[in-house]
Amino acid sequence: MPPIHHDGIKKGGGTGIVCDNNGVLTGEIVMKSIVLTGGGTSGHVTPNIALVPRLRSRGYNIYYIGSKNGIEKQLIEKEGITYYGIPAGKLRRYFDVKNFTDIFRIIGGYGQALSVLRKIKPDIVFSKGGFVSCPVVWAAWSLRIPVIIHESDMTPGLTNKLSAPFAKKVCYTFPETKKYVVPEKAVLTGLPVRDEIVSGDKIKGYKLCGFSGNKPVIMVIGGSQGAENINRVVRSALKELLGTFQVVHICGRGNVKTGYENLKGYKQFEYVNEELPDIFACADVLISRAGATVLFEILSVKKPALLIPLSRSASRGDQILNAESFKKNGYSDVLPEEEFTEKSLVDRINELYRNRNKYIKAMQNADMLNPAEKIVNLIEEVTKR
Repeated sequence: MPPIHHDGIKKGGGTGIVCDNNGVLTGEIVMKSIVLTGGGTSGHVTPNIALVPRLRSRGYNIYYIGSKNGIEKQLIEKEGITYYGIPAGKLRRYFDVKNFTDIFRIIGGYGQALSVLRKIKPDIVFSKGGFVSCPVVWAAWSLRIPVIIHESDMTPGLTNKLSAPFAKKVCYTFPETKKYVVPEKAVLTGLPVRDEIVSGDKIKGYKLCGFSGNKPVIMVIGGSQGAENINRVVRSALKELLGTFQVVHICGRGNVKTGYENLKGYKQFEYVNEELPDIFACADVLISRAGATVLFEILSVKKPALLIPLSRSASRGDQILNAESFKKNGYSDVLPEEEFTEKSLVDRINELYRNRNKYIKAMQNADMLNPAEKIVNLIEEVTKR
């Protein structure tokens, strides 16, 4: 454990014991510190939250830099972590008038990130992506603070493409991603999932939803922002689905519809956090988008899922690649959005439920990498250099 002098210069990095100016040990322990960053959707936040217990157990003071009003602020403050909000401008591959105004937000975010990092003086920055993270990564690099970034999807998004040159290491989730990463930086870690996800209580889930144990449960989840097309088709198919199943529908903020409050066997939530493990526990099969975070939560709880990835017309196609990987491994079935109708939904969800044991067995045989532990070990390794 290297000494740390009052001038703030760490001799070797990591946790240390403070020395006075004559090099005499004072016995005071100095904690390591880390800044986590990422935001825009819960998928850029919950993997960071999954690291928190292990970071705390290893003696890290944890800080978070996110956008001023993003979903990450609410999620992180619930964890008791000091939060700094900065301006976040969206990065786009296409022409948009907002590109001209957002560039000033990005510059402002960079300036504020510099100020926060100078104040905190962290040992390392860990970025989970999202538009807010780029200025933080760039500011850390300019201050010679080491950076690790993590890519969730099969192919790197624009934010991580712009961040990777400034990172010491690039963690990635799918083995197929390795070809997109500079070899000496690439580390296959998988995607961290919160420990509590796998510790849900089925009975509590039933009570939350007002369900009984007499019918199997479909859980519908479209991401923290919801999925308009999934919401529409699921609701149109409810009459058919509720003959066999009960349906818990996590439909996104502002997407709860009136008129369904007394429909037996159907329960809507805008968004769930603490309740999520219990709802997972009571579910028999899922209907879901194919963002990497929810896929690895599904894998961790070993629930068969019908994946409806965002189409290429609405995204860069990363969800399609993620879903194809899960289908290839036998973990999930996939229904392309272009083929997603009331009839195809009912037919495929019935087929999924009939064959559920096949999917469960494949997931039980999955090689889980213990992503959170692997990432924290990498953080320790980088900070000791």
